[in-house]
Amino acid sequence: MPDSMAPLFSDQLTEPTSMALLAQIQWQPILTTLSTAAPPITIATTYVHTLANPHHPPLLLLHGFDSSVLEFRRLFPLLACEQETWALDLLGFGFTERPPSLSFNPEAIKAHLYGFWQALIQRPMTLVGASMGGAAAIDFALSYPQAVAKLVLIDSAGFTPGPVLGKFLVPPLGYLATEFLRHPRVRQGISASAYHDPSLASQDAQHCSALHLGQPGWRQALISFTQSGGYPSLQPRLPQLQTPTLILWGQSDRILGTAVAQSFQGAIAGSQLVWIPDCGHLPHLEKPQFTAEQILAFGR
Repeated sequence: MPDSMAPLFSDQLTEPTSMALLAQIQWQPILTTLSTAAPPITIATTYVHTLANPHHPPLLLLHGFDSSVLEFRRLFPLLACEQETWALDLLGFGFTERPPSLSFNPEAIKAHLYGFWQALIQRPMTLVGASMGGAAAIDFALSYPQAVAKLVLIDSAGFTPGPVLGKFLVPPLGYLATEFLRHPRVRQGISASAYHDPSLASQDAQHCSALHLGQPGWRQALISFTQSGGYPSLQPRLPQLQTPTLILWGQSDRILGTAVAQSFQGAIAGSQLVWIPDCGHLPHLEKPQFTAEQILAFGR
């Protein structure tokens, strides 16, 4: 087994849900063509999967920026006991392999996600995207509507453009920027601001958010993605979205704010907006029970 596909373990995790989800992570070689000019590339891809009820459309969870499937440690078990549920580490993030020959950008992420869907799911699904994962989910649903039966956006990015600062991350600035982002105090500050209740930014949460930083190519992939500009504004394309859409939004989101939730609702025809009280940017971690109930009721 290649080093990148070795079993994952951490003795620093303390929450049962964190330890359980880490133990469930699987690897699958995904064959994908990332451009028409390139030959197919096989990418060792990390995911978790539980088959509970095959009679409903499967759920697929997409994490946020510089994160991993561990972001769903509290939500995944609540969904998985009721419905077939997947969570995926997007290309360039989490524990999924980062081939050094690739450029990491939204188009590559979408191609890899489609390869994963073709290989393992192969039927219409409820696609759930949190933060940056929401932008990835919207982009995918617009490109492959046959694969997405329903769409759930959790405090989603994508209505406005991503930061353009990444285009200037040339050496040595790219190295310095990623070292800054790697610093525990920086990550702790970002984590605390993402919650309504900052006490939830625990040591276990910090270990979950940092466990993937040691993966080969983490720095190079992050620089590549930010230099690409990340996800552009999807606002002009939102009227084309025909997929039934549920928007879940923390009423105390200090990362993206709350006005953008209503903007999404106004731009996506027939979408539903559900506010989550006493909750910040991470409903799936801060209010997992309520979030799971909304997703399950919508996805069936």
